[in-house]
Amino acid sequence: MAKPAEVDRQWYVIDASGQTLGRLASEVAAILRGKHKPTFTPHVDTGDFVIVINAEQIRLTGNKLLQKKYRYHTGYPGGLKEIDYKSLLQKKPEKAIEIAVKGMLPHNRLGDKMFKKLKVYRGSEHPHQAQKPEVRELRG
Repeated sequence: MAKPAEVDRQWYVIDASGQTLGRLASEVAAILRGKHKPTFTPHVDTGDFVIVINAEQIRLTGNKLLQKKYRYHTGYPGGLKEIDYKSLLQKKPEKAIEIAVKGMLPHNRLGDKMFKKLKVYRGSEHPHQAQKPEVRELRG
């Protein structure tokens, strides 16, 4: 059993260019949870930090680009908003990856803590050079 004080955290850079959204999100979620480590403990945040670059070059298969919708509510009466993924990827490509990854993490306080270790950037530059992140290739 891992203890929160004993967890050794790494930083990884993942290039999203040409990757499928769901496959990328599942790999990132597994790294954020720490499932790739032998010390994985379900009730402890044993995951690593993940930096995703080139978010605007992510792709969706089939007709999802036009048919898939992102819905959210503003909190006001009649405030249900809807945007298709083509528009979302043009305006905020980082948001599309964040939504996909957040849905694959636990839906509790531990999942919120894990999600804060995800950093998504539109281009190939990121401000985390001081952490000396390793480049990580995705499976498949």
